Amino acid sequence: MRFGIIGSGSWATALAKIVTDNGHPLYWCVRSENLASHIRQRRHNPHYLSSATLQTETIRLYTDPRAVVAEADIVLLALPSAYIPATLSVLTKDDLSGKKILSAVKGMVPGANSLLNDWLQQQYDFPVQSYYTLMGPCHAEEVANEKLSYLTFSGLDTTVAAAIAGCFSTYYINTVVNDDVIGVQYAAILKNIYALGAGIAHGLEYGDNFQSVLIANCADEMAGFLKRVGIRHMEVGVQAAAAGQRKMANYAASVYLGDLLVTCYSLFSRNRTFGNMIGKGYSVMSAQLEMNMVAEGYNASKSIYMINQEIKAEMPIAATIYRILWEQLPAAKGFSHIEETLV
Repeated sequence: MRFGIIGSGSWATALAKIVTDNGHPLYWCVRSENLASHIRQRRHNPHYLSSATLQTETIRLYTDPRAVVAEADIVLLALPSAYIPATLSVLTKDDLSGKKILSAVKGMVPGANSLLNDWLQQQYDFPVQSYYTLMGPCHAEEVANEKLSYLTFSGLDTTVAAAIAGCFSTYYINTVVNDDVIGVQYAAILKNIYALGAGIAHGLEYGDNFQSVLIANCADEMAGFLKRVGIRHMEVGVQAAAAGQRKMANYAASVYLGDLLVTCYSLFSRNRTFGNMIGKGYSVMSAQLEMNMVAEGYNASKSIYMINQEIKAEMPIAATIYRILWEQLPAAKGFSHIEETLV
């Protein structure tokens, strides 16, 4: 398989390391020729994960997404969702014909309030049957340091998903396969919103006891939303397996609950960091300027709020986070309301 990556941030860089560590050729679209030249000469990304050495012998670098798409069998999208429309605007339907897309995007396309597969279908008539996702609790910093992580590969064709997953399996990456393309994306989007909330709570100086209750309630709220959009296997403790076989993924699996927990608790979490600044009194604009990376949960909070006007899941925590970020509700007042909803 020939992989192409579009994106040059921390997660794109970590994925480039995995692919090339496994000996696969890689076609990589980065932001500028200066960056491409630096990676070729110095074997690392100077802006993100600069300590990670890249196998540049098997990497061909470009600044034009069309060149990467033309070369690759599987196009791996690893950039913030807000950048998707502009970055892919140079592509045509014919460019993507016959390709597979592997999404590592943990956000919704802003404005359209769409999952990436829906947006691709609307813009390029791209079939969901050729769309796969790469999700899970996988901070780029730990992957770059080769700390054991679990990645879940989802696709309607699990045989192909398993073949793709095999290209990422290393001694520091374990892979899981399922067919829940929609559920894993919504879970990844929601966990970023709740991590913002965990960060706000930390900035407001709530303690660990409150945080544990907050995140437990976020997990329940997430599961309720996923059920409303038709996702199966939300029950915990009932997905038994035959001896020697891996059990079927349920809501307690790494790609759902695991990703929520690490994003809410880890100091590597950009969404938690963003929320912490909001809780300490930063404005949204000030927090955005302070950070060097995009916090997906910010735009996602608005998208999910709009979508839930139709779905009507019980989401008092996510709705309050939206109001804090988008309607200038004071964080302390918002969390006083959240306190009353927790069980």
